[in-house]
Amino acid sequence: MSNIELSSSQNRVLTALVNLSEGRDAPVQGREIAEAIDRNAGTVRNRMGSLRTLGLVEGVAGPDGGYVPTDGAYDALGIERLENAARTPVECEGAPVEDVTVAEIDLSSVANPELCRAELVIRGPVGPFDAGDHVTVGPTPATGLRLSGVVDATNVDGNTLLVRVDGMETPTGGSAA
Repeated sequence: MSNIELSSSQNRVLTALVNLSEGRDAPVQGREIAEAIDRNAGTVRNRMGSLRTLGLVEGVAGPDGGYVPTDGAYDALGIERLENAARTPVECEGAPVEDVTVAEIDLSSVANPELCRAELVIRGPVGPFDAGDHVTVGPTPATGLRLSGVVDATNVDGNTLLVRVDGMETPTGGSAA
């Protein structure tokens, strides 16, 4: 774990870069990061300068250029790269969401089905999701779990979706909730 102290703005920009860069070969453009965190591109450029100085991002010049997170970026954020990791697909309103995978699923209140919530930590843009959207996640690589529910809230900074779970299934067809 890195001992680099990031400002909240640097952390937000770096988190967005890491999440947007997962699963793609091309650099992430500043405007994409700005859209993801609802800031202007100038703010992103300013933060990228300091993040480059800290060795957390690399700039790629040219018309298809942008930014790429370094290994140090993952260390500074305390997260691991998902390179070569199995992907967990996500659907929103029945349609697959490209360039998004689930990194973690944290369940709460599973003993009470009416209150069951899941916090989904996603890699990729959180922008395609809004409160009230119906999402389906899975099957997960290890257990084949499929989880579905309604988005209660999104958190861009943590790249999380808070979902009111309305169903969980295992590959045997049994209900997990």
